[in-house]
Amino acid sequence: MGFARFVGLRFLRPKRRKVALSIITIIAVTGVAVGVATLIVVLAVVTGFQQDMTTKILGTLSHMMVMSHNGELEHWQDVAEKVKRLDGVAAVTPFIFREVMAATSDHATGVILRGIDPASAATVTSIANSVKGDALDQLRVEHKPLRPPSEKAPDNKTYPGILLGHDLMASLRVFPQEELTIVNPIGEAGPMGPAPKSKTFVVVGEFQSGLYEFDAKFGYLDLKVAQDFFNADNTVTGLEVRLTDMWETEAVTERIRAALGWPYYTRDWKDMNRNLFTALKLEKLVMFIILCLIIFVAALNVFSTLYMVVMDKQRSIAMIVAMGASASQIRRIFMFQGLVTGVLGTVLGAALGVGVCLAQMKYKFVALDPRVYFIDTLPISFTLFDFFVIFAASLGLIMVATAIPAGIASRLDPVRTLRYE
Repeated sequence: MGFARFVGLRFLRPKRRKVALSIITIIAVTGVAVGVATLIVVLAVVTGFQQDMTTKILGTLSHMMVMSHNGELEHWQDVAEKVKRLDGVAAVTPFIFREVMAATSDHATGVILRGIDPASAATVTSIANSVKGDALDQLRVEHKPLRPPSEKAPDNKTYPGILLGHDLMASLRVFPQEELTIVNPIGEAGPMGPAPKSKTFVVVGEFQSGLYEFDAKFGYLDLKVAQDFFNADNTVTGLEVRLTDMWETEAVTERIRAALGWPYYTRDWKDMNRNLFTALKLEKLVMFIILCLIIFVAALNVFSTLYMVVMDKQRSIAMIVAMGASASQIRRIFMFQGLVTGVLGTVLGAALGVGVCLAQMKYKFVALDPRVYFIDTLPISFTLFDFFVIFAASLGLIMVATAIPAGIASRLDPVRTLRYE
């Protein structure tokens, strides 16, 4: 055992007459442990919310979209085949995107309609997991709407199916198998210019993605029905692409640009939700900085503890120096003592924080109201990178707090100290 470690451990041992100093040391270790545990738990919750948000967004949208600067994609089948053959692409599906008005006899609201191919869309997004029953397949066939017993149906007309978000159905107060009128503001051309075009649909079901922005605004049609309603012939708005690795968007974007060229361009899931993910990252950074203040307060306790030890051990320090110890050895004694306190508090805090996270992941003792948050428990997810950053931040603050009293101890004059002692 080295000289600095041997003396540092001797100074850490509690003495019967120095109970107060030992209690302060325990408080300093506890403060570091609480700060580290709090930081781990809070960052794990923020990371869990980020991952949960990413999963829900990618459950409704694709990893990437391929569109054209000229507007609609005319020969989209050929473009889709080229994109499918590229490395990193798992599946491709066409879509049509329009803003329309949805109306019942009593309510009306703006809706974003997406025309999709139900078969291929399920391979690109997780929309099938958000739909109850076989409602997605019901978009392909026409339906006869349900009518009240008192109302006789004038004929046996059938209408195309439409799939609505849960909150959108609530705002329109419409139920499955009921009629819904969709109005396209830019309809067919007439003598006075473009005239609105309306069409009746039958609600075949609902989807619930867990994101209010989607559940309150989105609706889905079959692709061919949407092309007919929007007078799109055989064109589509773009292609949705699912990647084998959602984080390789930059590499796949370069491959698509090289394969397709002008006028095609891509937008990935990070670009489409840049504001949201930037806000989440900023929130995580702010929480990290704020909670580091807890560790900073604990580091001040370590500083005060070591300063009191230096003042209490002046005679011992002077005798060690008189026996031949150098200033750097004295500095290392107290740096080692502070490091032991910091490492002990950090390890205990890390164990406590990880234990709380694992307990929440397994037992889910912190429950949430799914009607409000769309999740039934507090999401927890921590990464090794976050763990190491917290560990490094804690030890860094402890080392800074330790350096000052260690420097004071190394500059003590043994002659003056022994004379007045």
